[in-house]
Amino acid sequence: MNETDTVDTSPLFDRRPWGTFTVLDEGDNFKVKRIEVLPGKRLSYQKHAHRAEHWVVVKGAAKVTLDGQEIIVPLGKAIDIPLGAAHRVENPGGNNLIFIEVQRGSYLGEDDIVRLDDDFGRAGGRV
Repeated sequence: MNETDTVDTSPLFDRRPWGTFTVLDEGDNFKVKRIEVLPGKRLSYQKHAHRAEHWVVVKGAAKVTLDGQEIIVPLGKAIDIPLGAAHRVENPGGNNLIFIEVQRGSYLGEDDIVRLDDDFGRAGGRV
């Protein structure tokens, strides 16, 4: 078994069609993730009922759609995603996009995602 196998089987690491995420820390009412988005890929256009998010771009640049408005978030900059706001992040670049997501809220489970649109056929309801 190599180091990649160890990370891939960790409950804190998850591979998705758009890239990966790793939970770095979590506690009462917060969770911190490292999210990596493959070139040309994007996450679901989604919203959350129980959490707000703060994203800091640490590699590349993110194209963020927030309540229908497109915003470019360059390296080193951040954006806040308010509770209940429709949002999506996309990697328009040729290299992986990496950002740190800080979730704050009363419930932080992966099933607090309502997908409004999805490139991978997962839209139309909760996770």
